[in-house]
Amino acid sequence: MPNPTPWTHLARRFVSIAATLILAWPLSGLAGIAYSLDRNHATAGETVHVNAIVFNDTPSVMDWTAPATIVLQWRSERGDTLRSIAYLNTARPSVSIPVNNFVRFEWRAVVPQSALGLQAVNVEGDTTLLALDTSGTEEGRIVAAAADGPVLDAAKGDPVYGDPVAAEHEVAQAGAATLGGPAPLTNLSSQSYPGFERFRSAISPYEPVYFDVGGHNSRMARFQISLKYRLFTPNDPRDPSIWDGLYLGYTQTSLWDLHSESNPFVDTSFKPSLFWRQDAVFRPEGSPFFLGLQAGVEHESNGKSGDQSRSQNFYYIQPEFNYRLSHGSTLTFAPRLKHYFSMGENPDYRDYVGNVDWKLRWAQDDGLILTGLYRHGSGGRNSTQLEAAWPLKRTFLNMNGYFHVQYFKGYNETLLGYDQKTGSQIRFGLALVP
Repeated sequence: MPNPTPWTHLARRFVSIAATLILAWPLSGLAGIAYSLDRNHATAGETVHVNAIVFNDTPSVMDWTAPATIVLQWRSERGDTLRSIAYLNTARPSVSIPVNNFVRFEWRAVVPQSALGLQAVNVEGDTTLLALDTSGTEEGRIVAAAADGPVLDAAKGDPVYGDPVAAEHEVAQAGAATLGGPAPLTNLSSQSYPGFERFRSAISPYEPVYFDVGGHNSRMARFQISLKYRLFTPNDPRDPSIWDGLYLGYTQTSLWDLHSESNPFVDTSFKPSLFWRQDAVFRPEGSPFFLGLQAGVEHESNGKSGDQSRSQNFYYIQPEFNYRLSHGSTLTFAPRLKHYFSMGENPDYRDYVGNVDWKLRWAQDDGLILTGLYRHGSGGRNSTQLEAAWPLKRTFLNMNGYFHVQYFKGYNETLLGYDQKTGSQIRFGLALVP
């Protein structure tokens, strides 16, 4: 049996440190929603907007679906109370919110005719009170003009006659009880996903998903699909258990020759994995820094037989050092330390790729994403992969996905040719997950 390498000792030390952190550090976190009004004065019949910021300070990515309607409670200085319905303005209510990030939502509502004077407004189930002055121009504490023209329905935009105060059946349709409904955030811990919906909710992106074309003759495509499946659904995403971090992963990477006569696939790598991850196992209070952790085992093979068969197996640990920058971006350094085993078909694989994947990523919120990967084998063998992605919805195309650019040079562009050095390759294409 070969003697353990220094990397083996280092990997074992990281495993020990990670286990200590996992067991010792509390995994509970916070998720919240903060409401505000778009103005502080509006008269009866005008449309106001309720803005909400949903933030994720939990240890993991948080999935959340904004309700289509919320119930507003209006309370006057005399204690008179009435209710109305606010309607979601966002076309895509379901979002995944990364750790230490937030998203914005907006609902619209018409000021009821019977909401007179200074009003304390709140979303039922939430304790925050929002102030709105509905007084007329003369007696108003803040000067404003009365609504001119017909009152418009907040849901359809059609004229409405009468007071838009919600009836009990409308309140019930919005998910609120007669005496007061839950705040939308409580949906985080009360969602139920029957049948296929429960399965679908456990699937999420893993490694980047892209399709690029380019290379020396501009006719070689490289594409990748990847996803992960969460084995356990947490009872409360704001306070997950250690088992809620277990995932099955699958990644498939192909190099496709579009230049040759029959357009053959040069090679395809199939990579199933089992791993545990937590996006934030350590986060000092009030600090922009947080530490994530992933550890698991992965198998990779190219599905071929005979002399072209290639495979590898390794277990790994990957600490993720994250820093939230003040201008709305995150810098992540995530080295993956690997220990190979059962390498009978290609025992010299580590000589070409090394024992560490050095990863660096800088991602703007809803903007540019830059990623770098470096591997250093023995004897001066090294590989570099650089990627850039820009959201297409911020271009004249206004479409989903990202414009993707990938540069590669070095070894292991394909598993079949892991020991063959590839010159500089630049490809362009579309990324669904950068």
